Amino acid sequence: QVQLVESGGGLVQAGGSLRLSCAASGSTFSSLRMAWYRQAPEKQREWVATITSGGSTNYTDSVIGRFTISRDNAKNTVYLQMNSLKPEDTAVYYCNAKFLRGSIVLSSYWGQGTQVTVSS
Repeated sequence: QVQLVESGGGLVQAGGSLRLSCAASGSTFSSLRMAWYRQAPEKQREWVATITSGGSTNYTDSVIGRFTISRDNAKNTVYLQMNSLKPEDTAVYYCNAKFLRGSIVLSSYWGQGTQVTVSS
């Protein structure tokens, strides 16, 4: 079982920056594939970024060059640095953790979400 707690959301003007954090419980953090998702009002939840246990990263096209996902295994924490924020980045941001065996998802866990609001 993994518990995830996000923090760092808030209200920021367009062009500003925020850093989200997601703290995970348990001693197996380094083996988890971590990701950030977001859900805007009246829209489906969408994937934002992933970082593998080996540190490889991937991003959805709309955030490339603006967002950076990173992890600190010593602190059991994953981060999402968000720069040059736009009003369309407004959403609830969720942290996700997955245990994988090869390409098979053995288990998946979600945090409670943190609100990011970007004003124009």
